[in-house]
Amino acid sequence: MGWEVFPLAIRRILNGSHAILRSHARPVRKINDVIISLLDDMAETMYENNGVGLAAPQIGIAKRLIVVDPGEKRLIKLINPRLLEWEGEAVDVEGCLSIPGIYGEVPRATRVLVEALDPSGKELRLEAEGFLARILQHEIDHLDGILFLDRAIRLVDPEEKGKEGS
Repeated sequence: MGWEVFPLAIRRILNGSHAILRSHARPVRKINDVIISLLDDMAETMYENNGVGLAAPQIGIAKRLIVVDPGEKRLIKLINPRLLEWEGEAVDVEGCLSIPGIYGEVPRATRVLVEALDPSGKELRLEAEGFLARILQHEIDHLDGILFLDRAIRLVDPEEKGKEGS
């Protein structure tokens, strides 16, 4: 008793026109097996779709949950993440699993400090630079109903994106 097995599931990713992607996600009040299973599903969905990040609203769940992996299967699961500090600025090309085939140049901070809970409920502070900082900002934006297109200074042709190696 007490041990329930939740099989991993690949969830459907909502497209950019879905209303939940424009709403503010609610904080997670209690970390339980359902939340842990949801984070696992989000990671599986992100990997299945060759993404580097995924926010719960992208799969229709208005909760403040994100998963990110800047590469090399370095999976980070965050509950109720929020940006505490940010500095610098760099413009780079971004895409989004909820807006397939569209890319844009987006200015983001080059260094961020994020506060969140890990899946065990422990408070953590994550300092990130470069690509990881960009991913964290993109996914936290999803929790506030902001899409990368809202921040893009220029849309980029998919062929142009390929030439840049992004």
